Amino acid sequence: MIIWVNGAFGAGKTSAAREMLDLIPASTLYEPEVLGGCLCRLLPGQRLQEVTAYQELPIWRRLVVETAAALLAEVGGVLIAPMTLLRQDHRDEIFGGLAARGIEVRHVVLEPGETILRARIAARTDHPDDQPSDELARRWALDRIADYKEALSWLVRDAYLLTTAGLTPRQTALALTEAIDRGAGSCGIVQTPEPRAETVAAGVLLFDDADRVLLVDPTYKPGWEFPGGIVERGESPAAAGRREVAEELGIELTRGLELLVVDWEPPRPPAHGGLRLLFDGGRVPHADIGRLLLPGAELRDWRFVTEDEAADLLPPQRLDRLRWALRAREQGRPLNLEAGHPAQ
Repeated sequence: MIIWVNGAFGAGKTSAAREMLDLIPASTLYEPEVLGGCLCRLLPGQRLQEVTAYQELPIWRRLVVETAAALLAEVGGVLIAPMTLLRQDHRDEIFGGLAARGIEVRHVVLEPGETILRARIAARTDHPDDQPSDELARRWALDRIADYKEALSWLVRDAYLLTTAGLTPRQTALALTEAIDRGAGSCGIVQTPEPRAETVAAGVLLFDDADRVLLVDPTYKPGWEFPGGIVERGESPAAAGRREVAEELGIELTRGLELLVVDWEPPRPPAHGGLRLLFDGGRVPHADIGRLLLPGAELRDWRFVTEDEAADLLPPQRLDRLRWALRAREQGRPLNLEAGHPAQ
């Protein structure tokens, strides 16, 4: 198990996590921040200049998952990870990766209140012999408070929030440990083992009366997606699409699915790529829209969107696939794609 202690910079996460080591048997402190420091020394300066923080580096998010799995294989027990994580897509990628490796995640957030938070940051001294560095660190942490306040809208739904005003680090650790013993902070994320070879996946485009397309928001990976999933052994792609729509949304598709695109996704390590098929599932009756069901461990939301609105939700390659699928639907013929574009 991994206990992810979240909160704003200066919320007292590391102090509380260190106290928890005495309270939780066979526990180990795991600081993903150390990995960020290593990457700042390993990566070329040009690559680091392309991001404003190491959390934006995909390699950091992958290393957080792989290192956690390796640590648990080495020492077992429980990992306690004090780490600010304010972007929900980063949360999905990291927690989904941990779940895929069978690692249970408990997500907790420390909330001291903004007044206390600002006072702590103002008093913070990380480099006693380097006052300019301290001032830069304090200013940076203060600038992040707005990000934290914005993230609270999803954090309060995802994590166990502990108000820590007036609590010492020890009292905070005791309260967190007791809450976790009660099952607080559990993130029930579907386990989707990472493929070890190329795969075939089938997605289904469903439309409303305004011809907007249905997208879903997975809990286990960043970005929005089409209803669908991996084609199982011995299963046809169309059957997989119908099965996934039924499992994910509670909709039984009785009509035949029309193929829109076949897209070959090239391997981009660590992903293996494979064939991605999109089918036209037709319009969803208005009465059925109100009865859409979502499996909480897999999907958190659904939305009908226009093509332009999809550009703000879908990762680039999925967006390319959608755009060509919509053109294929207009033309009444399927398209053969490679890496999201018509094959030459």
